[in-house]
Amino acid sequence: MDNPGFLKSNLQALAEVDPELVARLTAARTKPPRYRFLCSRSGALIPAIRDPAGSAHPLHSLVDPVREGNRLISTVKDAGFLVLFGLGGGFALAAALEREDIQHVLVIDYDMQSIAELLDSKPYHLADPRVHILVDPSPELIEGYILKHYQPVLYRGIQVIPLRTRIDAEPEQFSAAAQGINAAIAHITGDHSVQAHFGARWFSNILRNLLSAKPATDPFPRINQAAICAAGPSLDMQLPLLAGKRQDCFLIATDTSLPSLLHAGLEPDAVVSIDCQHISYYHFMQRLPSHIPLYLDLASPPVVASQTQDPRFFSGGHPLTRYVSQYWQPLVWVDTSGGNVTYAAVSLADCLGAEQVELYGADFAYPLGRSYARGTYLTPFFDARQTRFTPLEALWSTFLYRNPELKRIQQGDAWYYETPTLSRYRRLLEEKTASLYSRVISIEGMTAPLHIKTPQKTRSSSPRMSFSEPGIAARDFIAGYREAIRALPRLRGTVQEYLQGLSAAQGRIFTTLLPLAATVQYRSPSLSTGELIETVRTFCLDKIDTLLGSETVVS
Repeated sequence: MDNPGFLKSNLQALAEVDPELVARLTAARTKPPRYRFLCSRSGALIPAIRDPAGSAHPLHSLVDPVREGNRLISTVKDAGFLVLFGLGGGFALAAALEREDIQHVLVIDYDMQSIAELLDSKPYHLADPRVHILVDPSPELIEGYILKHYQPVLYRGIQVIPLRTRIDAEPEQFSAAAQGINAAIAHITGDHSVQAHFGARWFSNILRNLLSAKPATDPFPRINQAAICAAGPSLDMQLPLLAGKRQDCFLIATDTSLPSLLHAGLEPDAVVSIDCQHISYYHFMQRLPSHIPLYLDLASPPVVASQTQDPRFFSGGHPLTRYVSQYWQPLVWVDTSGGNVTYAAVSLADCLGAEQVELYGADFAYPLGRSYARGTYLTPFFDARQTRFTPLEALWSTFLYRNPELKRIQQGDAWYYETPTLSRYRRLLEEKTASLYSRVISIEGMTAPLHIKTPQKTRSSSPRMSFSEPGIAARDFIAGYREAIRALPRLRGTVQEYLQGLSAAQGRIFTTLLPLAATVQYRSPSLSTGELIETVRTFCLDKIDTLLGSETVVS
């Protein structure tokens, strides 16, 4: 750089946080200049961006840009994570950093040369650990950044503050940035909502299952052909086809479809369950034959694991199950991010090495207004509750029409209902098929066919489901985990400073607590972040003390 001005000091402030960006800025050239710098009435320096015709457009008020920046930031309500579209003169950035409730500030801007030019013009607040800058990012990079760094439980809301004149100069770039942010928020919002409802239950289930978990001594051999049964109404018409292929495939039942298969005289080779709620127990009311292994997310209810002599726990999406797998007993990872058991079963079949997977009953809709295949747990449940005044059809209708988001789809002479949730499950499974080794085939049913994608990966070896004895007893592992939680530091200063101050080991422990923290925050929204962390710590210690102090594990 020629005539470094303030650039050197600004780059020194950035060096520890983002050395790669510093290298790019150091190599940037600021001639010909893209900005003119004007003096406002208040004396502050204002960058004015040049258009192709050479005219300069001030990015801030020419009267008092500091007051303007404060006014912009005053619109931020209950949002600890702030995204600034455009760096400009840094007035909004400075105003944001004056607020203790704003814990993370992400600046997004384009054109490395112009950013270097801005940083050469004046000192910015880049030494603050809350500040992060993305220059020339793709929408995918922005989405990944938000997914990695934005934790609603720590930052509460997220808000975008646009620098209008800067956006007007490159609207397509900033529009793409907004799309990346929206995609990330949609994903995070769904996850956070689930965590808020089930975080405490997951935590309890995982610890209780650890005390009863035993390594399997007979891992599955590699399988070639797999059939997966979901519990959609199409399963009824597909069962004869499945029965004819039964001897040629490894049959995996979702927990919901298990009663339907047993009622039809078909025993699966394995059953998969991922729901953390005790309602999962009802799928096993007909009893699971003892020789059939049950694959369970480690966060599943212990009462479900007790239904088989061969429970095989896997690590799903919860950070505590991944921690257990890494530091206690290695567990197979099964992708549960699709949010439904059919998605998890497909992932399991892929883990087992299936070259081809056939899907039965995967409707992801309600064909002809029917909710499930015959024989699921709801069938005897409603049969026992029907009366002359509330016939069976009324019970099923009430169950179906309680959802206000039903959308009727006509398909030739037939029709079916869709909901946003079922449509999302369908889309996620369709996207998943592209990242598998297995080739997925959806058996024709009564709803629209799944849009299966061609697998993009090829196996280099035959996978094995490997299990091993843990190095220490479960109680000792849980006791050590308790001490690690107790030793976490208290929050002092900003969230960003707290996270950066954690050691790698402390960071791993803290991450395992975030789903539980979402539940605590949902129940007590007025807690500050510091109070939230201490409440979660107390909850964990009490829960573990109760568990380890019990002579028996109660489901």
